[in-house]
Amino acid sequence: MNFLKNLFGGGGSSSSGDTAYDRDGIYVYVQPNGCDEVIRVRVNRMNDLSETDDGGTYFAHKVARGVKCRQNVELDLYFDGQRRIADRSCTGGAFVEEKDYQAWVQTNQSPS
Repeated sequence: MNFLKNLFGGGGSSSSGDTAYDRDGIYVYVQPNGCDEVIRVRVNRMNDLSETDDGGTYFAHKVARGVKCRQNVELDLYFDGQRRIADRSCTGGAFVEEKDYQAWVQTNQSPS
């Protein structure tokens, strides 16, 4: 069963507050301006990154939109040579922590 979890990304993730990692991905959390919704954005470090002109670092540009809030948040993420986040910025929202996302999910779950 662990094989299937690892294959489909259920093998768990490590987290450091506002950024969580899984095998090939990094999760960042943003909240659009004027909305209470918190959006989890996954960046695949093997497929979503583009090499910069200097050849030693990477970047990714993402546009995130929530389900309830229709505001766009544009993310620019910059990575070092080991594909770890070195710098980041966003327009139309703010970075928040994973705990904020978890709290938003808890309060917006539909009762079973």
